[in-house]
Amino acid sequence: MIKRLFSFKGIYNWSFLLIATVALVLINIIASLVYYRLDMTEDQRYSLSNGTKSFLADKTKFENRISIKIYLEGNLPAEIQHFRNALEDKLKIFKSLAGDRIEYVFVNPKNGSDSDQKALFSDLYARGQGILPMDIVYMKDGDQTPLMLWPGAQISYSQNGIIKESVIQFLPGTQPGKPYDLSNISEILENAVNNLEYNLVSAMRKITQLEKPRIAFLQGHGELNSNQTLRARGLIAPYYSLSEVSLNDSIAALSDIDGLVIADPQYPFSDKDLYIIDQFVMNGGKLMCFMNALHIEDDTLMSRGITHSIRKNLRLENMLFDYGLKLNENLVVDVQCAPKIVPYAEQTLLPWFFHVMASPTSHPISRNIEPVSLEYANEIQFVKQAKARFIPILTSSSNSNKTGLAPLVSLEMPMSYGKKPELVDNPTDNINKLCLAGLSEGYYNSHFQNRIVEEFSKNKNSNYKEKSLKETKVLLVGNGDFIANSYDSIPNPKGAGFLYRANPFNELKFNKILAERSIPYFYGNQEFFQNLMDYMMGDNSVLDIRSRQIDIKLIDKEKLKVMSGRLKIINVFGPVLLILFFAFVWNFLRKRRYSKIIN
Repeated sequence: MIKRLFSFKGIYNWSFLLIATVALVLINIIASLVYYRLDMTEDQRYSLSNGTKSFLADKTKFENRISIKIYLEGNLPAEIQHFRNALEDKLKIFKSLAGDRIEYVFVNPKNGSDSDQKALFSDLYARGQGILPMDIVYMKDGDQTPLMLWPGAQISYSQNGIIKESVIQFLPGTQPGKPYDLSNISEILENAVNNLEYNLVSAMRKITQLEKPRIAFLQGHGELNSNQTLRARGLIAPYYSLSEVSLNDSIAALSDIDGLVIADPQYPFSDKDLYIIDQFVMNGGKLMCFMNALHIEDDTLMSRGITHSIRKNLRLENMLFDYGLKLNENLVVDVQCAPKIVPYAEQTLLPWFFHVMASPTSHPISRNIEPVSLEYANEIQFVKQAKARFIPILTSSSNSNKTGLAPLVSLEMPMSYGKKPELVDNPTDNINKLCLAGLSEGYYNSHFQNRIVEEFSKNKNSNYKEKSLKETKVLLVGNGDFIANSYDSIPNPKGAGFLYRANPFNELKFNKILAERSIPYFYGNQEFFQNLMDYMMGDNSVLDIRSRQIDIKLIDKEKLKVMSGRLKIINVFGPVLLILFFAFVWNFLRKRRYSKIIN
């Protein structure tokens, strides 16, 4: 026996076993220190976007440590545990890029005495301003078991000696007495997993932001007021410093503004107003114009069935023409449209060709978002400029057309085309697509070049610039009210007057009237507005995440019904048969080996 141990073959076997054991231990130690995974999914759902990678790796974005406390720990159902593990995997990837600048810990909110738990719950809830609890019920040991979760995190960051804190809500909260059934929230959990990267980066971006770019909404020409843009402003308020501005013939009115929004103007711009906006662009300011060239009286249309379109003659479109963007005084009609409800007509629900569901392009602003709702949209064309690039952002479908200048709008138009309308001769040809939102990037000549007297242009006080000093951006959407919301008022509890709030129904994502009739039309207006703001102001850290397309693969219920019996047999007997097969092979090889030794 001893001779066999110390024989060459014995030493070789023991050496091999020792080396293999040491190698396995080293591999496990290295694997525990280095986190790596290979994403083989078609839509790359487990990989980070380029914007996230650059945000986490760039130490100038945040130098100090971000601390995250996640309150998903303890004895959780399998579905919630899977979500919790997916969250931890995402944070491990974050930490592999950011290093010690990110720390996280999972906390069980049920630890401690009852009084400790109540104090923690009160702190987490923070009177509705913190993490919202989620109540679920699920079957355990044959009984229905209730469970309250705190599906969120507290995030903190120290900046210049000041601690900034915020919260992240990963799963939706529930109303009292209306718990979720665990068996019916698979889609909620799937969406939450897909949104983990965006929720985490968005919260980090907000809490670490050193300086907010300044964006102003122009007033004084009948533009959308602050109440009509409450929801849109609320979307970007955490990341930008928002204000309203009236020009009042002041050359310096826009001197401290980085981006200017002109949303649905109704009255013409004076030469002085145009000069101030033009010089804002020449100084590198970002200009975003959402406007219609025509005015439509919808009340007249509904009462009479037909109405004229009226030219606005804003004069702003003349200046945009010099920047390479032409707003035509026509209307785009498209078979890809939202329906219009006409209560007293023979056909109550009309395909309203004038309410275009604009198609996204491959540009990051609109890539992979839902179609954008644009009613009575005007066509945009590009005018060649030497030092500018022109990019379509939204287009109509291939089965679309345009009206003549200042057309009549009639409710009879959709009915005249029948059940399979074709608005053009070849409705599948992409050449028929019309631009509804366009972007111009580059250097521009002033709109007032050769239009003002030399005495004014050379006056130092006028600070006139004939050409743009640096590359900038101008965006034009052929619709003015795609970011508008309805609102109501409530009495001000602190004094006289009223407070205003946006309609609880999110009109940037749904049409309330259609939703009440269970007609599924989803709008991408909210994501489109957020994306264009981020792109125009140069922050792409979350732009890539919003524009990613992650497909949720639903189970084919019919196929499952047919194959359920076969799948059950495979799941039950498959592992047993595999074990028996490997046992037989192992026993056969063992007998064969030792029979040779004996012989």
